[in-house]
Amino acid sequence: MPYEPPTHTVERSLRATTGAKIIAGVDEVGRGAWAGPVTVCAAVTGLRRPPEGLTDSKLLTVKRRTALALELQSWVTSYALGHASPEEIDERGMTAALRLAAGRALEGLPVRPDAVILDGKHDYLGTPWRVRTVIKGDQSCVAVAAASVIAKVQRDKMMAELGIDHADFGFADNAGYPSPVHKAALAEWGPTPHHRLSWAYLDALPRWRHLKKVRSWVEGNVPEIEGQLGFDF
Repeated sequence: MPYEPPTHTVERSLRATTGAKIIAGVDEVGRGAWAGPVTVCAAVTGLRRPPEGLTDSKLLTVKRRTALALELQSWVTSYALGHASPEEIDERGMTAALRLAAGRALEGLPVRPDAVILDGKHDYLGTPWRVRTVIKGDQSCVAVAAASVIAKVQRDKMMAELGIDHADFGFADNAGYPSPVHKAALAEWGPTPHHRLSWAYLDALPRWRHLKKVRSWVEGNVPEIEGQLGFDF
C-alpha cells in the first residue's frame, strides 16, 4: 500500500519556535502485549534525508523492517532504548511504566535532547521534558519513524530470546502479544515469569486466576486498562 514518507516538518517547527537544536523522536512497542517489557526508543536524526522506505514499523514486512533497523542504527545521529519490566508494569500501571521506559531511553542518549517528539496524542513523559505530541508521528516524522522501527526489531529479538525457555508460547512469532498459540499455552501452563500479572486476560483463566496481581489505586486514580486485550477479541 502506498504511503507518504515521513518528513522533518515537526522538527523544523520545533527548531523555529523553541530554539531547540537536538530533538529526539520517541516511540514505544509492547504496550498491548501480555508478556515481556514495554520498550521505548529515543532516536536523534538531525535533518538528513532518511533511508528509502522509512515509515511506521507496523507497515513494514518483517524482512524489510529488520534490514531497515540495521541500516538505521548506523544512520541515526544517536539512539537509545529503555525498558520497563512486567513487574514494573504490574506495580506502576502502563502510563507510569511508559514514562519510566521513555526516561531511561532519553537519559541513555549521549547528549540530552532539547525537545522530544512523542508519538500519539497523550504526553506520558511530562516535565522536565519539552514534548510535542504528534498523532501518527511514526508515519509522519522521520525521527519517530526511526525510533519505531528500531524499538520493534529490538523488542522482537528480545522476546525471541526469552521464548527459548518457553517454546510452547511462541514468543518468537507473537512477541508476547495474544495469539492462538499463546492463549493455548497460557490455558495449559499458566503465565511465565515474563507475563504481566495485573492484566485482564487472567480473569478468563480459572486455573491461574489466583496469580493475578491487584494494584492499590491511590485516591483520584482509576485502573489503566488501555491496550489490555482479553481472551475474546
